[in-house]
Amino acid sequence: MHDMASHDREPDSTSDRKTANAPTDEPDTRRQRSTRLFGLGAFVLLAAGLAFGASRSYSQQREVMATAEQIRDFVPSVRVATVRASDATVLVTLPATTSAFVVANMYARASGYIDKRYVDIGDRVKEGQLLAEIVASELDHQIAQAEATLGQLRAAVEQAHANKNLAQVTWDRDKGLVEKGWVTPQQGDIDRFTLNAREAALSVAQANVAAQQAQLKVLYQQKAYQRVVAPFDGVVTQRNIDVGDLVHADTTTGTFMFTVMQSTVIRAQVYVPQDAAFGLGPGVGAVVRVPEIPDRTFPGKVARIADALQPGTRTLLTEVDIPNPDGALTAGVYCTIELQIPRKTPSVLVPADAIIFNRDGLQVAVIEDGTARIRKLAVTRDLGTQVEVADGVKQGEQVIVNPPVSLVDGNKVRARAEPAARKI
Repeated sequence: MHDMASHDREPDSTSDRKTANAPTDEPDTRRQRSTRLFGLGAFVLLAAGLAFGASRSYSQQREVMATAEQIRDFVPSVRVATVRASDATVLVTLPATTSAFVVANMYARASGYIDKRYVDIGDRVKEGQLLAEIVASELDHQIAQAEATLGQLRAAVEQAHANKNLAQVTWDRDKGLVEKGWVTPQQGDIDRFTLNAREAALSVAQANVAAQQAQLKVLYQQKAYQRVVAPFDGVVTQRNIDVGDLVHADTTTGTFMFTVMQSTVIRAQVYVPQDAAFGLGPGVGAVVRVPEIPDRTFPGKVARIADALQPGTRTLLTEVDIPNPDGALTAGVYCTIELQIPRKTPSVLVPADAIIFNRDGLQVAVIEDGTARIRKLAVTRDLGTQVEVADGVKQGEQVIVNPPVSLVDGNKVRARAEPAARKI
C-alpha cells in the first residue's frame, strides 16, 4: 500500500518538477527566438544592401555606357563660314606726303638792284606775269656800245663790198686784154688775186657783223633778265628779295629770289610693298585722304612707277597725280593713299577666327560630307578680320569658325543652321 501510494505519487513529483522548472526555460526560448529574428533582420538588411548596391552599380554602369554611347555617337554643332574668292582689285592704303607738281626756284640772271617787286608770298600768278624788275645802268651802256660797234662793222661790210665790186670790175676788164696779149700776165694775176682778197675781206666783215649781233643778243637777253617773270601758273611760296636789294647773276652764287609752285595738280610719292606691287602701273586708280579734311576725298591716278624695287625695302616707288583745281590740297601735307591695284594672282578669303595655329603651322577645319578635315594653309596676307589664302581651301567650301580644341581630323560635325552659314 505504501509502495503503491508512493508510486502513485511519482507522477505528481514529476509534474511538480516541470512546474518548478517552467519559469526557467521560457527566457531561453525567447532569447533564441530574438537571436533568430535579429539574424534574419541582419540578413534581410544585408541582402537589401547588396541588392541596392548591385542595383546602383548596375544603374551607374548603364549610365556610363549610355554616356559613352552618347559621346561616341554625339555630333557637335559648329559655326561655319563660306570661303569666297578675293576681289578683282587689291586695296592697299599707304602713307604719303603731297608735293607740288612743278616747283621753280628762281635765281637772278642779271646783276643789279631790285627796282620794283610786284608779288609776295601766297600770291597766285599766271605764266609770263612780271614778278620784279632789276635795274643795271652799266648793262644799258654795254648795249649802247655794242650797238655802235655793230654799226661800225656794218659800215666795214659796205666798204669791203665796194672794194670787192671794184676788184671784180677791174678783173673783168683786164681778163680779155690779158688773153689778147694787150696786158701783161703779171697784171692779170694781180687783178685776179686782188679780187680774191676783196671777197675774203668782205666775208670777214660779214662774219664780224654776225659775231657782234650775237654779242648784242646776249646783252639784250641780259636786259630781258632784268624783268623777272613767272615760268608757269602757280603760287609764290617764298620771297627772298625786296626793293633796293642788290642781286648777283652767277651760276653758283646767284641770288635766290622766288619759289613758285604749280598747285593745279598735286603729286604724291608712295612706296608700294612687293606683295602689292605686281599689277601696279600707270593709270591705276588712287584715292587720297587727308586727316584734317575728313569729309572729302581726292581721286587721282598713278602717273609713273620705277622699273625696279628698292633692294633694301623691297618697295616700288610710285608717283600719283591728283587734280587740284580749287587748291584745296596743298603741298607738304601728310595723307594716305588708297591704291586700287588689279589682282594678278588668284586667292580666297578665310575668316581669321577660323585659323588653327599650333605646332603644325596655320591650319583650317573644312567640312566635307559632315566630317571635319584639317588642312594646312598658305597665307599670303593678313587683313585683320580675314586672311588672304593662296592654297589650302577653295571657293565655296565651308570652314569651321572658332573650332573646339578637341577637334581632330575625321570628327563628325554638323553645321549650325542660322548663324553658321555666314559669308565673309
